[in-house]
Amino acid sequence: MNKDESIRFATKFLEDLLSFFGINVAVNSTIDDEVIQLSIPSTSMNSLLIGKEANNLRALQHIVSMALTLHEAEVVRVNVDVADYKRQRAERIAEQAEEWIREVRQTGQTRRLDLNAADRRIVHKVAQDYSDIRTHSEGEGRERQLLIDKITD
Repeated sequence: MNKDESIRFATKFLEDLLSFFGINVAVNSTIDDEVIQLSIPSTSMNSLLIGKEANNLRALQHIVSMALTLHEAEVVRVNVDVADYKRQRAERIAEQAEEWIREVRQTGQTRRLDLNAADRRIVHKVAQDYSDIRTHSEGEGRERQLLIDKITD
């Protein structure tokens, strides 16, 4: 299945999955950096679709990605968002990262954070704009932490 077919399949698969739960909406789809972006519009079921700590959202992504893999799709990486939840969360994490970086720059103390993988990526990206700040992750699985350090001469 080529890239365009992969996008159409992922969109239809997610729409069908949602309709099984009585959520009949048109899913918007695009592709960005070889990741299919699927956007579910706001409904009365937003909180159910997102779930606690966005676990349901990640589960939806996983299901769609596995369906693409089983159909030997050219593109199998998927990002599912509900009512711009992820975009808004990313903006909040980026703002928080700026505060953490300011704190590390002022105190010189390493900041150790328990963040999920997506949030760690956001902080790493924000930190790239600072030549005197370094970020890296330590640990494995659920114990993985992000460290923000001030680079000293």
